[in-house]
Amino acid sequence: MPTRASVRRFRAGLSAAVLTAAALGALLPPAQAAGAPPGPHPDERLQRQLDRLVAQDDGPPGVIAVLTRGDRTRVYTAGVGDIATGRPPHLDDHMRIASIAKAFSGAVALRLVDRGALSLDDTIGELLPEQPEAWHAVTLRQLLQHTSGLPDFSAAPAFLRILQADPRHVFDPRTLLDFVAREPLLFVPGSLYEYSNSDNIAVALMAEAATGRRYEDLLKALVYRPLGLRRTSLPLGYRLPHPFLHGYDVSPPAAPEDVSEAVGTSGVWASGGIVSTPRELGAFIRAYGGPGLLSEKTRAEQLAFRPGDASEPAGPGTNAAGLALFQYTTRCGVLYGHTGNFPGYTQLAAATPDGTRSLTFSVNTQTSKGNKPALLARLRTVQEDFACALLKDR
Repeated sequence: MPTRASVRRFRAGLSAAVLTAAALGALLPPAQAAGAPPGPHPDERLQRQLDRLVAQDDGPPGVIAVLTRGDRTRVYTAGVGDIATGRPPHLDDHMRIASIAKAFSGAVALRLVDRGALSLDDTIGELLPEQPEAWHAVTLRQLLQHTSGLPDFSAAPAFLRILQADPRHVFDPRTLLDFVAREPLLFVPGSLYEYSNSDNIAVALMAEAATGRRYEDLLKALVYRPLGLRRTSLPLGYRLPHPFLHGYDVSPPAAPEDVSEAVGTSGVWASGGIVSTPRELGAFIRAYGGPGLLSEKTRAEQLAFRPGDASEPAGPGTNAAGLALFQYTTRCGVLYGHTGNFPGYTQLAAATPDGTRSLTFSVNTQTSKGNKPALLARLRTVQEDFACALLKDR
């Protein structure tokens, strides 16, 4: 059963602190192209970067980085995806994608904008009049851009008390905002940027109100099916489909604690509950970060970036925030994507603006700016090196 420490770290994952991970030195052979016979050796320098990452005292037990260029996919791994068996991470392992789920809620909302079912100027008051009157002027655009001022339900004392008593508690995700319904807005909507899990809960509720359909069904109709995502889902429980990348909390010198199924995901829902695989996450971000999923008009709104506003955790290079999408300006060029962290997992998914190339980078421990900043800094450095490999290779 999850420990009390695990529950405290679940709060950290929702509100941007960190779980840390164990160091394991088990390294895999050089990567090979997925689904193809052995080809030229991959960039050995990139492989060494991953090897050093898992060998750090506070490094993750395992890592999998996937570079896709057109119909070519190169998979790099180091360490293990399951400490108990020594099994390496795999391209089709299920995993918690954490706050990259916010990009999925963005995809649903923006596709509904394209269809005329929603407008970026629609307000909470118009679609969700039962929500606090002080929130009524907040627009869909502000929610997607994290400029709404909504207080974060995941930091609410009552929410955390429930998790403390039962980490696998099944919340009604459509009532999560009730935990902060008596709280005032943190600032005038549109005036500041504040990353908040409440924003994407409200986005999903607005999508439901506009269509009369459940958010889970909208995900299937507007995202999963069009993109052929058959291993991506939004569960409310704590179980992960098999096979899965195990997530760990390791606080040396203690032994690693497997937290893959320690906490239920109903308490994050549209903000962080989606389960996917490295392969399908790459397919999603190429469509969402590229021009394939939205109209030109809606995409132009999506790509109106605010300089200096970072994802959580920050992605490689210099960050800027769009509508449920971030711009990562690296030393080698620009990628569009999203990051996330959840107990046992830290994620990055990014694509070139033309949607032809993608990078997914998954480690099976949690890190963020609130704890282990040195590990996060190292992770971002390695991610930028992989971004450069993606952008430079022609």
